[in-house]
Amino acid sequence: MLAAHEIFGFMSPALAKEIVEQLHNADKESYRAVLAAVAQAHRVRPVFLERKPRAEQHKTIVEALCKPRLESTAVAALQSWLLKQQTQMLIDFLDALGIKHENGVVDELPKEMPDDKLKAAVEGLLAKYPHEKVAVYLRAFNDLSQANWPNLANMLETDARLQLGG
Repeated sequence: MLAAHEIFGFMSPALAKEIVEQLHNADKESYRAVLAAVAQAHRVRPVFLERKPRAEQHKTIVEALCKPRLESTAVAALQSWLLKQQTQMLIDFLDALGIKHENGVVDELPKEMPDDKLKAAVEGLLAKYPHEKVAVYLRAFNDLSQANWPNLANMLETDARLQLGG
């Protein structure tokens, strides 16, 4: 099981940068909260980071989100990105599993999922979405939520298409 800061640390730099850029462009509130947490961790005021060129800001944010002390910020950034930028992927997965949800948000997950149903749902995601984004979502789904399905954990460890950084 990976923590959110580890997910950021293992994903490709390109995807981490894309996540931060999408937060900046589409979810200003979440981006400001992440920026404030990073500024606090660096013991500077947020305006100090805001004055940096955007590319440098995002690089600083990505580096900080890989640190254990910003775990809660990394969780919030991943959740915001998944729920607001990757909604259709969440919907497709949950629909394939037959799990009730509202735009990708689930109240209660089943304690386990049959292997055949899970495999079909994961294959559907891999056929439709970039593999690394699928891997980030499934890692977050299994490792950061109440799911903790052993069969999904096994798939994440053994399927080369679900490895982070690819």
